[in-house]
Amino acid sequence: MVNEHVLTVSLEEFGLSKYEAQAYVALIARGTISASELAYYSEIPRTKIYPTLLKLENKKLVIISKSKPIMCTAIAPEDAFDGIIHEQINKVNAMNSLISNLKKASEESRKSRGSEERRYFHLSANNVLSQLQTMIEGSKSSIKIMTDQWGFGLLAECKEQLLSVLRRNLDVKVLASPAQICSESYRSIPDGVEIRASEITQNCFIFDETELLMINNDNGKGAVFSSTEILGINQEKVFSNIWKNATKTKALADMTKTEAQEIYKIIKTVNDAGLMYILNSTMISKKTDADMLKLLEKNGISLKSKTLDDIIEIMDAVMQITCSGHVNFEANTKNITVESKLNSGHSLPWVSILDGCLQKQGYKTRTIYQNNSNKGEKVLIKISKN
Repeated sequence: MVNEHVLTVSLEEFGLSKYEAQAYVALIARGTISASELAYYSEIPRTKIYPTLLKLENKKLVIISKSKPIMCTAIAPEDAFDGIIHEQINKVNAMNSLISNLKKASEESRKSRGSEERRYFHLSANNVLSQLQTMIEGSKSSIKIMTDQWGFGLLAECKEQLLSVLRRNLDVKVLASPAQICSESYRSIPDGVEIRASEITQNCFIFDETELLMINNDNGKGAVFSSTEILGINQEKVFSNIWKNATKTKALADMTKTEAQEIYKIIKTVNDAGLMYILNSTMISKKTDADMLKLLEKNGISLKSKTLDDIIEIMDAVMQITCSGHVNFEANTKNITVESKLNSGHSLPWVSILDGCLQKQGYKTRTIYQNNSNKGEKVLIKISKN
């Protein structure tokens, strides 16, 4: 049976007083009864029952007889409250209309001031991965990603989605932290995704240059920014600037993580400090080759224990990454060819290191530099045993 107390409280929300609600519920439950009986069942004081009935009659909720004793009957709920319900509906509609007009006025005000509201959506840590997978699959033209170690691990769980967009020939580029080169997560990323290494400290996923997913690596929570042309374009520019100077990793893909990390460290050391070190050492000692090796050693990189084949393999990977070139060793002629598709001496620091390593291993070397403005540059190193 329906709780009469609950019904009474609910009726009070329709604008009835406590006594009016108690009287109406009692009448609904017991049908036509006398005023004195109503006072008893509704627990309303006898002195209050008649004024209460008159108020209910004025509200068209009860019918009161003219006979004595006075009998009273409740109007059926569907008839009694039809008007009240419509009144409440009209009030709600009026409120909705008011809010819509206020919102419209607010938007017009922003536009007149040259501003426009955009929204973003928070994501709990549990929902970030599924949202990332959904946004990858929904991409239409490009995906640009900047991830630290934590974000790269998430990306590694999106292999199927990445394969799907690669089959549609989407441009997918990833900037990852150097520590991820040749890691387990790195090997989970499908071929076709271009990965470069740089010192990345954020997790930002850019889809079609307009939609962004940003993830907090401290708590795993994320936020989705949709149709954010300005934010998307700015983040795209940030990505592009880092991408130009980031280290290519394709040539390292088949190496162990230790080997790949060593080559990355060689490249970074020479790029960051090599030129200044060469200039300083040239002024002091005039022995640039030896000094370049010392630069690497000062940064924890020793090539002394490497075989000639090891050094050739390292330098070949370095040339692929930095100059789109190669290092070739011809065992028959004892010649080493260093080729670079870039001109202006891009290959020379690496030739210097290679030449220094050969001399340390007891080889006598002679280098011949060739420059072709259309084809790049080539350095021939002729070696012979001392």
